[in-house]
Amino acid sequence: MADSGTMTAAMTGPRGPKPKRAFNRTNIMIYGTLIVVALYYALPLYVMVVTSLKGLPEIQVGNIFAPPMEVTFEPWVKAWSQACTGINCDGLSRGFWNSVRILIPSLIISVAVASVNGYALSMWKFKGSEVFFGILMIGAFIPYQIMLYPIVILLREAGLYGSLTGLVLVHVAFGMPINTLLFRNYFASIPEELFKAARVDGAGFWAIFFRIMLPMSLPIFVVSLIIQVTGIWNDFLFGVTYISSPDRYPMTVQLNNIVNSVQGVKEYNVNMAATLLTGLVPLVIYFASGKLFVRGIAAGAVKG
Repeated sequence: MADSGTMTAAMTGPRGPKPKRAFNRTNIMIYGTLIVVALYYALPLYVMVVTSLKGLPEIQVGNIFAPPMEVTFEPWVKAWSQACTGINCDGLSRGFWNSVRILIPSLIISVAVASVNGYALSMWKFKGSEVFFGILMIGAFIPYQIMLYPIVILLREAGLYGSLTGLVLVHVAFGMPINTLLFRNYFASIPEELFKAARVDGAGFWAIFFRIMLPMSLPIFVVSLIIQVTGIWNDFLFGVTYISSPDRYPMTVQLNNIVNSVQGVKEYNVNMAATLLTGLVPLVIYFASGKLFVRGIAAGAVKG
């Protein structure tokens, strides 16, 4: 009987769904599109990197896609510590530390306040909470440009115009709506039974927040951190509008001054090195926490 069953199975062949071919039309279209998109974004980055490693005589030959015949880091050194950014010729180093002084307090304040706002709006409903949330959402979709002049007046009246403190407050205010939305949606995805059980045990607002919500919220904190770091570090409009002294310009404003300088020979290798230096911080943070970023988005950042 066993031999008969084996023979029958051998004659009928394996059962189950037919395995899909690795290369079919759908896969070819998907991977082909992904490769084209990747090349579209990678090619300019490649040109920037190889140009920043070339000397000026080699660049003047004109082949921008060729790798450097002789690698040199002199353009990077000059971009960091010697390039002229207006009246100062100390490179991007001054702007880097200005950007750090802007980023750290802006990031800490905006993420901390937004997390508490999102927690309160999702777990502790109060009278007028939906109106408050609606106002925040309106603020998230108001174009920044139409708010520039009113904020100039507010900062001037407060005595903060032209200071790094005033720019920090601007970044905190404009980062609050979207980050509050992210935290609210994330906390709303957490089972309500945990909150109710903690309330039964006598835990209050801050005890629940620090002992239950925060330990479960690392992914959404990473999402908020990446969004804020990218927005604050790469900002040019607010930096050039609300900072009046070249000594306090952030890195992006100094980069603009280097690239658009009309004095002397156009040093494309220094410009490319300066551009790469300016973008390193957001790239490092994203690659260091990319997996948590995806987890945070999937876990509740887009859940209503």
